[in-house]
Amino acid sequence: MRTLGLIGGMSWVSTSTYYERINRFVQRSIGKTSSAPMLIESLDFSRIYRAQTNEDWQHATDVIADSAERLVKAGAEMIVIGANSMHKVYRDVEARIETPILHIAECVGAQMAADGIERASLIGTRNVMTESFYRRRLVSHGVDLLPPDMDNVEQLDRIIYEELMLGKASQDARRALKSMFTNMQKEGAQAVILACTELELVVDVDANILPVYDCTAIHADAAARWIIGDE
Repeated sequence: MRTLGLIGGMSWVSTSTYYERINRFVQRSIGKTSSAPMLIESLDFSRIYRAQTNEDWQHATDVIADSAERLVKAGAEMIVIGANSMHKVYRDVEARIETPILHIAECVGAQMAADGIERASLIGTRNVMTESFYRRRLVSHGVDLLPPDMDNVEQLDRIIYEELMLGKASQDARRALKSMFTNMQKEGAQAVILACTELELVVDVDANILPVYDCTAIHADAAARWIIGDE
């Protein structure tokens, strides 16, 4: 098996999800006593929390790129950034290291294309929902995305940062997501793209009004397949 480097801590909740899902995949594929060779650096999320200005994002780039460099020096053969929103700095981080980085939106777009999904709604943090760095990757796989509803953007940003990243999962948040999904279906979405690692705390990905593409799960599974040499 090959050694994966995981940049985590954004938040710690998502890091535990990545670690568990990758190891369960390896265990199922290789054997009951097998576990994934991984190097993990869990960052202090408060250093890059809610980056907004160009200066903030340059700082975030430096923090994540420095982490990637340390993981590569320690022996990582592939890097995973365990956060959707931080893929905004993907290209700048990629330029700093020779080791490949597995892009989350590329994994998701490829899966949706294989499933024949042509129209979907993207939900996550504000920058994921409204900026092009994530959306264009999905569109390049033939997925037409509904325009972001700014009321949903505000509500989701609050739920993610003020509840889910603290490990809280309220009934109000669950009800809010269900209502959003109902409206998205009415607007013609064939699926919902869950582009925040913490949203699975309040979304039942297996029993919903629309098919749900859990980006964390898809990303983690792709990383696990790489570890065992399936791709």
